[in-house]
Amino acid sequence: MTEPLYIAVDLGAGSGRVFLASVGPGELLLEEVRRFHYPPSRSAGHLRWDLPRIFSEIKQGLGAAVKRAQVLGRAFASIGVDSWGVDYGLLDAAGELLEHPVCYRDDRTQAVMDQVFASMSRAEIFEHTGIQFMPLNTLFQLFAHVREGIPAAASRLLLIPDLINCFLTGERRTEYTNATTTQMLNARTRAWDYELLDKLGLPTDLLAPIVTAGTELAALTSGISGELGIGEIRVIAPATHDTGSAVAGAPLAESWAYISSGTWSLVGIERDDALINSDVLRHNLTNEGGAFGKIRFLKNVMGLWILESCRSEWQQSGSDADHDRLLQEVAAESRPAGFIFPDDQRFFSPASMVDAVSTQLKETGQKMPATSAGVAKCILDSLAFRYASVLQTIQALTGQTIRGVQIIGGGSRNAYLNQATANATGLPVCAGPVEATVLGNVLVQAIAHGSFSSLTEARRHVAENTELETFTPRDSAGIEDARQRYMAIEKQYC
Repeated sequence: MTEPLYIAVDLGAGSGRVFLASVGPGELLLEEVRRFHYPPSRSAGHLRWDLPRIFSEIKQGLGAAVKRAQVLGRAFASIGVDSWGVDYGLLDAAGELLEHPVCYRDDRTQAVMDQVFASMSRAEIFEHTGIQFMPLNTLFQLFAHVREGIPAAASRLLLIPDLINCFLTGERRTEYTNATTTQMLNARTRAWDYELLDKLGLPTDLLAPIVTAGTELAALTSGISGELGIGEIRVIAPATHDTGSAVAGAPLAESWAYISSGTWSLVGIERDDALINSDVLRHNLTNEGGAFGKIRFLKNVMGLWILESCRSEWQQSGSDADHDRLLQEVAAESRPAGFIFPDDQRFFSPASMVDAVSTQLKETGQKMPATSAGVAKCILDSLAFRYASVLQTIQALTGQTIRGVQIIGGGSRNAYLNQATANATGLPVCAGPVEATVLGNVLVQAIAHGSFSSLTEARRHVAENTELETFTPRDSAGIEDARQRYMAIEKQYC
């Protein structure tokens, strides 16, 4: 019997891909059939996502998958969609999108957190949700939206992947892993926290029923299947939060942490239950939902967004900022180039990232490196020490000894950062898979299909069919001095 094909739609905050996949015995097929870009743009007073355009691109990707499957002579099992978290759109009673969703980098949530805390304290919100505080969280976005005015015709609020699933099937459901990023779920009941929402004056009637990863939503609507010539293929909700899928696709060894490395770096471990106490709140860690009942206990670190923003500025100014060449030059730099604290809020969405880095270096009595390689080294070394700091905090909070680090996602290709992370943490680092998010999306679909009995079995399949690279910590006479220099800077901003 020929193993079925799965379609994974993976939406990042600015670009998306559609993959054709199969995970039969001895097989790990991941074939990208379409890639597209959709930077947010300003309209109607806010930075927004053009969701109709994104959906049009997805349909073109599905069409390309159909053509490729015909060439392979294989049938489809299902489709799964994952995306970034927190952002949402509003539908009317007929299922029509009322306005383009606002991007989490929009400035509408400035000062909103303090307004929310006037009605409900930070400690009380954390006790309910177990979620870290960031202005971009849906809780604060919705609070700002209510103050601005929710459209009168609004009937349903759906997160980005749930909106896509609604357009594909007509079903209006919210998947659990992405729902946890809203900071509007109760961490213990794993349901919408109506008590919290009522106290903050937020509309509860807009919220959709919650389903878990692996739930079959429905088949494609006749209109979509007819348009694409794809047949009555099922749509499965994977872990619709991209990090939820990435962690599901990570071949984690026992007692290993993960770093989902990309625009953001998500640094954490898997647990069976949420950890909610004053120390976790003080360190602003989070308890996000994972596939099949797991909790992703983690910290958001600003990530490679800082470096990529600098590279974009250098390119716009006419400088050569080729990624591979830059990393080669970074590796050739023998001396430390200084340190920044990556989670300084000024790096979130500055007018100039290069200026933001320079300003923080000056604040801490350091000089801005004279070369782009020096700036890149400063950023990457700082990220590695930030990872180490977060992992030490996680060990202290949980009492769990971390024995290694699995780095997944696009950042796992960055050999310099991988080695720097091994050196900074003193732990072995295993890099890959690069496409962990797509893999996790597919594995949940395959489990729903019955191809695997559990996530453990599915992850074993990934480990057996993927080439991973290991980085061993290197002793260095200057590593402890560098650590102390970095920690002195981190303490100024924490």
